[in-house]
Amino acid sequence: MERMSSWGSAVSRVSLSVSQKVDDDDAESERVSEAGDIGDRALHGPRHSESSSLRLSLDSTQESGVVCIPGDHELHLQQNLASLNYVYSVTPLEQFPTPVSISGEVLYQDKKQELDMKLPKLLDYVSCLTQLAVFGVLGVLTRYLLEKLFGPGVGDVTSNQSILYPDLPSNMVGSFLMGWFGVVFKADISRVSEHLAIGLTTGYLGSLTTFSGWNQKMLELGIAGHWLLSVLGILIGLFLVAFSIIFGVETAKGFKWFLNWLNTRPGTGSGNCISKVNWKVDSFIRHLVVTVVFLAMLGLLWGGASVLERDEFKHGGNAAQLWFACIVGPLGVWIRWFLARLNGGGIGAGWLKWLPFGTLIANVSAACVMAALATVKKSVNTTNCDTIVTGIQFGLLGCLSTVSTFAAEFNAMRESVYTWRAYAYAMVTICLSLCLGILIYCTPLWRM
Repeated sequence: MERMSSWGSAVSRVSLSVSQKVDDDDAESERVSEAGDIGDRALHGPRHSESSSLRLSLDSTQESGVVCIPGDHELHLQQNLASLNYVYSVTPLEQFPTPVSISGEVLYQDKKQELDMKLPKLLDYVSCLTQLAVFGVLGVLTRYLLEKLFGPGVGDVTSNQSILYPDLPSNMVGSFLMGWFGVVFKADISRVSEHLAIGLTTGYLGSLTTFSGWNQKMLELGIAGHWLLSVLGILIGLFLVAFSIIFGVETAKGFKWFLNWLNTRPGTGSGNCISKVNWKVDSFIRHLVVTVVFLAMLGLLWGGASVLERDEFKHGGNAAQLWFACIVGPLGVWIRWFLARLNGGGIGAGWLKWLPFGTLIANVSAACVMAALATVKKSVNTTNCDTIVTGIQFGLLGCLSTVSTFAAEFNAMRESVYTWRAYAYAMVTICLSLCLGILIYCTPLWRM
């Protein structure tokens, strides 16, 4: 009987180990896939997935620092301790929440604050969508300025006929800033305002960078017979974007260490007057004020762009295309944000959880529509058509596709246990976009 009991215990330990390994793999896959964005799921709960969240019940002895778990079943105990272990491994000790008990349920202090400041669902969406739109328009304008600054006539670094494509500077700058505000400082920004963090990363940096523009330029180079330049443009572009986010993460970590060092120096006070001000958007009134301010900003941006577009449309040219892009750009940001809820979900019962399907669909679909509109522009070839099509390509599709989020996901996969997933994800995205784009772009030519 003792031998059977020992054998049963060993089987239980092996089963627990396998189960725990599967759970850890799922949690790792989901975490990596959600490195860029999780869409509107961010408005309805904590960023961490259920598999990586801590669910322990505390009794009245919590003041003594003892964690009591109901039930004395060994398996239940080990599973909860494993969860506790995981949370402590991924959460800095100083950021670990303080447990409190509310109505018999275990909640944490940060969760309680979240409930206290919770907005009505409609207002929550309006506030988030408004900030995404404002930051999206600002991203379009910044991308246009960088394209002109480094393009022919000014910097003369990039061009349509070289491996240094016009959108390369904005893709590099956006990926670098993603390392700062989308990786290292995103948690700090989220503590001030979750909507601000979404607006900066998904809205501004996602719109500052564009995957569809990059894909279209390489596609057109290849079809023109410059296949070597096309392949080199893809490889060099991927390398520079990957290096940009790595450099951004490293410099941001160094800056964060410097700030911590300044705050902990002997003789340094508890903080200056700025640090004593509560900047958190942690009440209904503050949320309402921020929403009204951003609605006013969006009205000014859309109104100004509409007036300028009306004056420039009949003349065509870059100005008309830019203002039309600013008008339609927010629609691309919104679509990409809603698609991002697919990140980390996998297929069916969780198959391919590590693949961020939301970002993949956004980038590939934008590249396909971009190729289709390029054929329309070639066949129609009128001033009004050029203005509308180029505005949609630069604005809506430029904001729908993103390189900064793609770079954040690529970097997270590269730093995970399964490094090969980063390169598999990059190859799937690039090959699908390029092959489908060539098929769509060349089909009208083949039929002629």
